[in-house]
Amino acid sequence: MTISVVAADGHPVYLAGLKHLFSIVPDIRLLAICPSATKTREALASHTPDILLLDINLPDCPGLELIREVRRENPLQKMILLTARLEDEQTIDVLRLQVQGVILKEMSIQLLVQCLHKVAGGGQWLEKKSIGHAFEKMLLREAGARRLATILTEREIEVMRLVAQGMSNQVIADKLCLSLGTVKIHVHNIYKKIGVNNRVDLARYAQKKGIAK
Repeated sequence: MTISVVAADGHPVYLAGLKHLFSIVPDIRLLAICPSATKTREALASHTPDILLLDINLPDCPGLELIREVRRENPLQKMILLTARLEDEQTIDVLRLQVQGVILKEMSIQLLVQCLHKVAGGGQWLEKKSIGHAFEKMLLREAGARRLATILTEREIEVMRLVAQGMSNQVIADKLCLSLGTVKIHVHNIYKKIGVNNRVDLARYAQKKGIAK
């Protein structure tokens, strides 16, 4: 089976290396090489690759935005993220966006080819060290959020999130269409329920439980 690929990376030297690699691998066909998100969009408008192989940070597209965009437009598109490193938060986003493969640029060419074959065949290829740590962190956060839902009301969780984002009581009141007094009562109840007595500790608690965003 021939695997068709669109490759996107902001580093011309790396793209040239991918082009050479795929030229000598008989069952991989490179449809396009793209130095930017704009060129990647153009390539995807013209081609339907088996796999989109892309770096996490293209010069004209922040972070994972292109992956989100592709996932919205084509939920079935198989994607492999090729990157120098992943932060935990980025890795969690990758997991949630159901990217089928993650491979670090430091890995060997042989592993990249194996990754392409595995994903093309319907499998997953996830770089164990960074994915494992981030997955554990995600599970802990989600478990914490579930526990929090048994302590606080839905409105209190909403108020807590906004406090953790640095909003004042008045701003929160305006945003949620509540009176200032009602917001103050919610904040007081949150303090009492989670065992803190100031906004800084509340924000830290919310961050730990994964609801600060």
